[in-house]
Amino acid sequence: MKAQEKWIKTFEAIFRRCKVEPNEVVRILTETESRAINVHLAELAISRLGAIPVQITVPSLPVDAPVPVRSTGASHVIQGMAPVLNALSGPGLVVDLTVEGLLHAPELPKILESGARVMMISNEHPEILERLTTGIDLTRAVKNGVRMLAKSKVMSVRSEAGTQLDIQLEGARVGGVWGGADRPGLVQHWPGGLCLAFPKAGSVNGTLVMDVGDVNLTFKRYLENPITLHIENDYITRIEGKNLDAELMRSYLEAWNDKDAYAVSHVGWGMNPLARWDALQMFDKNDTNGTELRAFAGNFLYSTGANDMAGRHTQGHFDLPLRNCTVALDDLTIVDAGKLCEVFE
Repeated sequence: MKAQEKWIKTFEAIFRRCKVEPNEVVRILTETESRAINVHLAELAISRLGAIPVQITVPSLPVDAPVPVRSTGASHVIQGMAPVLNALSGPGLVVDLTVEGLLHAPELPKILESGARVMMISNEHPEILERLTTGIDLTRAVKNGVRMLAKSKVMSVRSEAGTQLDIQLEGARVGGVWGGADRPGLVQHWPGGLCLAFPKAGSVNGTLVMDVGDVNLTFKRYLENPITLHIENDYITRIEGKNLDAELMRSYLEAWNDKDAYAVSHVGWGMNPLARWDALQMFDKNDTNGTELRAFAGNFLYSTGANDMAGRHTQGHFDLPLRNCTVALDDLTIVDAGKLCEVFE
């Protein structure tokens, strides 16, 4: 695949949001299985901005999981290697182009504490990044959403399909993604537009009903049949459904032989009006990481797997964007039947 001028401009726009300065040394973390076109585009765009791209490449790891691992945001390629960690530490921008991404990687806190800022560019076809790189600035709306999360005690989620989920937010870690790593100690990813909370242990109870057209992003698959997840004190205790979608989910979770794979990782909602729920239909599975579907406006995102706030660490992971849910923070409705409310300005 050849670099296109329009794609170089897309990457330039992303790095401008990261406040890349002339003569700044920008570290690009890659692995041997990184998407080559995106690495090339990042180098070209950084050079055009007058900065200096320095690539740090590590070997992709052997497969050691019982099932294929996809879209975790928890790359382990650094492996705690001191020379790599030292190279990534210190003030300046780190561009993350690893396959899974550093968002939940064990080394990320140390990198951020060193004064670095990290821009994680999802493992997407450049066409997706191009389409979602526009003049729309989500910074204010997402930051306001994060502030609302931080002040709330309970998130409740309801749907006509039967979802009745209650999430205690006190003590949760909250955050947001608007798409520009513009200050030290900040990690962002692109595409952006997402508000998230990582609840403390024992905070999530109820029933989550995934309806036809909701998405299992680990499988990169739209559901063709409903699935009911029964959740008690964070853990999925039963997956109800006599259909292929439910059977696939049960099989994948069982393969981990790890109770924590069934537990909640994070919850949140999408805020990007340009992100499309139906976009997954247009790309081969190898061409997308599904970040767009995590961010489409009005989705409720429920994720299973690792959660530092609850002391849980596992590679088992599902990201599950649901449509048509009503989401409330305390008594304030922020998403009404899948439509984002105008409460964030």
